[in-house]
Amino acid sequence: MSEWKKVKIGDICKIVKGTTGIASAEPGQYPLVVTAEERKTCSTYQFDCEAVCIPLVSSSGHGKKSLKNVHYQSGKFALGTILCAVIPNNPQELDARYLHQYLQFYKDIILVPLMKGAANVSLSMKDIATVEFPLPPIDRQRELSNLFVSLQEKQKELSAEYEKQTDYAKLLRQNILQEAIEGKLTADWRKQNPVQKGNPDYDAEALFEQIQKGEVSPSLQPASQFSATPSPRGKAPKTPENSREFFEEKLDSERKRTNNARSKSLAPITDEEKTFEIPEGWKWVRLESLSSDILYGVSESAKENGKYKLLRITDIQNNFVDWDTVPYTDFNDAKVNQYLLHKGNILFARTGGTVGKSYLVEQCPLNTIYASYLIRVRLTEYINSHFIKSFFESPFYWRQITDSLVGTGQPNCNGQKLANLVLPLPPLKEQEEIVNKVETLLAKVTTLENQIQDRKSLSDKLIFGIIKDAFEEKKA
Repeated sequence: MSEWKKVKIGDICKIVKGTTGIASAEPGQYPLVVTAEERKTCSTYQFDCEAVCIPLVSSSGHGKKSLKNVHYQSGKFALGTILCAVIPNNPQELDARYLHQYLQFYKDIILVPLMKGAANVSLSMKDIATVEFPLPPIDRQRELSNLFVSLQEKQKELSAEYEKQTDYAKLLRQNILQEAIEGKLTADWRKQNPVQKGNPDYDAEALFEQIQKGEVSPSLQPASQFSATPSPRGKAPKTPENSREFFEEKLDSERKRTNNARSKSLAPITDEEKTFEIPEGWKWVRLESLSSDILYGVSESAKENGKYKLLRITDIQNNFVDWDTVPYTDFNDAKVNQYLLHKGNILFARTGGTVGKSYLVEQCPLNTIYASYLIRVRLTEYINSHFIKSFFESPFYWRQITDSLVGTGQPNCNGQKLANLVLPLPPLKEQEEIVNKVETLLAKVTTLENQIQDRKSLSDKLIFGIIKDAFEEKKA
């Protein structure tokens, strides 16, 4: 590296601010370099040369230091006012492509730390001029530029292939879930376990009739489940709701309410809603007929301490909840029992970017309630919550929920739309078999997805290492 030297950008380059208003630019024949990777066009040009174009404002905004793109541009082009052009004084001393590749590769190390400002974070041309970089002989710069272009093309090819593999894994996951609710995963099981008319374990019609008799949700557990065991950092409410007498009264009330709800006729399921054939012994139903209630959450403020854990939509990430980070709240003790979460409950995001996504409660701290942007479904007895969760992740569900979204600004899904969802109901024993099949197959898909991600990370690390070593002139 004896022929290499360290130089400052300002010593061998001129730095010129862009003069074209991006919003007001008249489209034309010349490229207009903006902060985004894609170029706009302009009817006039400012430069006719090779240059490195550096944004002077943060890519993230809102007080965060960030640069997403450093650009290379040649020929006649216009430049937005929030960028500057770094132009080599002598193209035989400094190759602009080499400088671009260096700054793009090390931008987070040498450019981003120079950004200043609280709300409006910016980068000054004065500070850019002070940036040092290694300058090899011009022939070596060009060799490195060609090498980097080749590596970048290879990286794009690999990324495209990994993306294709990832899409395949996603499609495989969706196909498994769709075949689960169509009964295709358990075709062999049904041959060994034929329909037994009148037996809910092997006949969905009998199962449905039993559900309609008004069995109470299994989420209503013995009175001990309603006792207010303190959550960490919280205090348990001591109210009559902790008593067995209250539980028995609540149980009776729930039974009456459930029976009354089911006595109401549900909208018949049309042939248009039945988009595929279901096996013998299955039955088309609406979600409402499998639920003891479908209930919105509470509008309470999150607190550091309180009587109850408050699960919010933001606490659910990729079907996982870190209960240690879930905040607390206070709530009316006399009304709290109807909002308490129990194992087997399913929560839905009713608005925002995650609208329609569901979360199956496997476990949660006692005395946990849920916030208003969530809708809870409590399933009736003899319904396997894991089977229903598979339905809620299937393409068939998502087609229905997408068609039912309302709102022109921020789409939302309401309780009535959920209640009217159509789904195929297998007998109880087949629900269990489907759940086992799905868990086994999806575990294999997860392994495949992890392998794809590992290979992508490894290839990225290898290419990164080659480029880093090249800039530092390291020999293998």
